[in-house]
Amino acid sequence: MEQKKIRPARRVENIKEYYFSRKLKEVAQLNAEGKDIISLGVGGPDLPPCENAIERLDAVARRPDSHSYQPVSGLPDLRKAYSEWYARWYGVVLDPATEIQPLIGSKEGILIVNLAFLNPGDGVLVPNPGYLTYTSGSELVEAEIFRYDLKEENGWYPDFKELEKMPLDKIKLMWVNYPNMPTGVSATKMLYERLVDFGQRHNIVIVNDNPYSFILHDKPMSILSVDGAKDIAIELNSMSKSHNMAGWRMAMLASNGDFVNWVLKVQSNIESGQFRPMMEAAIEALSCGKEWYDKMNNVYSSRRKLAEQVMEALHCTFDSRQRGLFLWGRIPVSAGSSEEFADRVLYDARVFITPGTVFGSNGEGYVRISLCADEDKFREALKRINDLNI
Repeated sequence: MEQKKIRPARRVENIKEYYFSRKLKEVAQLNAEGKDIISLGVGGPDLPPCENAIERLDAVARRPDSHSYQPVSGLPDLRKAYSEWYARWYGVVLDPATEIQPLIGSKEGILIVNLAFLNPGDGVLVPNPGYLTYTSGSELVEAEIFRYDLKEENGWYPDFKELEKMPLDKIKLMWVNYPNMPTGVSATKMLYERLVDFGQRHNIVIVNDNPYSFILHDKPMSILSVDGAKDIAIELNSMSKSHNMAGWRMAMLASNGDFVNWVLKVQSNIESGQFRPMMEAAIEALSCGKEWYDKMNNVYSSRRKLAEQVMEALHCTFDSRQRGLFLWGRIPVSAGSSEEFADRVLYDARVFITPGTVFGSNGEGYVRISLCADEDKFREALKRINDLNI
């Protein structure tokens, strides 16, 4: 008897392998062939966390009582440290006992929020362009995706008139991300107020993903600073970018106690807490003063100047007011598609940059450069591009 072919769940058939997972395999193959590719594509911080955090990690890891399971809700002192961090930098008061939930990275948080709030068939608003995981995370729970446009002519902000035309009675959740990735646009208090008002009027949960607010940014902002925001909004935050702890997977979620409790119900059935030495190290990192952030941003500021030179050498235009870990630029009209342009830079100049279409159809005509490479790499990339006159 012929055996029936085993097929994956629909949720697996409906998503693709993560773009950077797939593309980095190609870059690795090119490097194996001796091509020496300079990667300006991925936003993985290459700077270290603060020394106090590393020392604390080492000290606690050496204790024999540090290696058992930990509560999924995290150490009370960690939640307290997140609360104090929000009060100090964002002016937001959070109850550490009920309004904060630690996460193993905000990417995990995206899926857990989807699981906690969305049933199959529920509608979810996803930005175009936007972080890929907002879409894939929603598809994994079999929600219905409604993409809303972010466009340069509207300052890369949502068009609220267009949002009001959506089937809002079906939509339960909206993903937003400011400071924005990939466009580098910062939020304003007015934008956050309009988003909170939109969510309140239509009973839609607004989830702001906020990992970039300390990168080249004078004043970090939180959507939770808006009056009444906690009733309808959730904010994800991460130490990956703000504290150079990407591989540590230290992040958090903040909202009202009910929302946090729903998230905890899901999360406690998925994982078994974070490693205690990392939680204690994160407490140290969260106490960093302005001078530590300034030192990190001095490095990024120097790299940003070189990134702008790379964009100019590629004949791309950009808004110099961008913030965050990337530089977003419009490619020349004659350059073809974003993907063709990025591949030409990869194969001819041996420099990996990201085509804007990775983030949605409204990314066509743009490319993104990461600041996560040292200055020598940027200078070499600039030389290669200038030598080829791309």
